[in-house]
Amino acid sequence: MAVFETNNRAETVALGQRLAVRLTPGSLVSFTGGLGAGKTAFTEGIAKGLGCTDPVSSPTFAIVNYYRGPRPLAHFDLYRISTEEDLNAAGFYDFLDQGAIVVTEWSENFAHLLALEHPITVAIERTGENSRRITIEGVDL
Repeated sequence: MAVFETNNRAETVALGQRLAVRLTPGSLVSFTGGLGAGKTAFTEGIAKGLGCTDPVSSPTFAIVNYYRGPRPLAHFDLYRISTEEDLNAAGFYDFLDQGAIVVTEWSENFAHLLALEHPITVAIERTGENSRRITIEGVDL
């Protein structure tokens, strides 16, 4: 487990880029953190680090956003998904099987299922207006 402190959005994005280097096809990154914690900013960094070409945005209303690039990224919001059937219908397992990097926001809603996929976990906690404490488990940075 590693704990990082970031002082602004740019540092959070940069930490995501740093993690991207360690991800292999089919990797799962599971986020926890409240509204405005920085999950999407961290995902933006992962996308940049993977070479994705699409702009990153929160998948709240779409359920999943797919970002193209040499190492594609599927960005899920699990807040409104309530069953494993819904998770499957949204293409979650298909993206993993195809070798995309998959990141999930609100992963605590499916922690028992995601654990079966051996995720890298990223917990983001607001410590101030722009500062964050980010705990990463499952990979060495």
